[in-house]
Amino acid sequence: MAGTTSFNDIKRQFKENKRLRLITAVVIGLIVGILGYILYKQFVYGPNNQKANEGYYRGLNLAAKDSVDAAIAELEPFVKKNDGYQGGEVAEFTLARQYMAKGDFQKALKLLEGVKLKDTYGPAMALGLQGDCYSEMGKYKDAMDMYIDAAEANENEWTTPTYLFKAGQVAEEIKDFAKAKELYERINQDYYMFGQQKSIDKYIARVSVK
Repeated sequence: MAGTTSFNDIKRQFKENKRLRLITAVVIGLIVGILGYILYKQFVYGPNNQKANEGYYRGLNLAAKDSVDAAIAELEPFVKKNDGYQGGEVAEFTLARQYMAKGDFQKALKLLEGVKLKDTYGPAMALGLQGDCYSEMGKYKDAMDMYIDAAEANENEWTTPTYLFKAGQVAEEIKDFAKAKELYERINQDYYMFGQQKSIDKYIARVSVK
């Protein structure tokens, strides 16, 4: 019948049209990729993530009891097994804190650099702890830069002024009094209540005469 496209006609057009073949391959690839991602999230990542979220509490409880060595022994294998899942990330954050408690700031820093938390304050706190590690190791310029990154990771009334204040303190350590003044004045201007609690005017006055 005139106007009817046979299956053989479609095959011939597909064979002769490179652009059609390319578009078809791309569309099929996208569909397969999306379907694979959905199946992975539903049947692999989801259950494993739930298991990881339920499994780190023993390590956290030991850390809360200041059982540092026991917490490390519990958390290290858990982190290796569950890296990439949120429970594994929380465990890695906690493990880093335990190494800080032991004074092993280099190992803590390495762990914190790999932590990827998704809650409101977690990313800022992970950066802030890296600043603490650098500060404890006497690397005050690195500490200042990391504290500023932490302050700006998720601006809010708690972590932002806290890390701006820490950045100001280490700026004083390296005698960058202009930077310290800038940071303290930012607290005074944008985070008045925190500034009042810290008597920030005193710090501003101190660095202004140096």
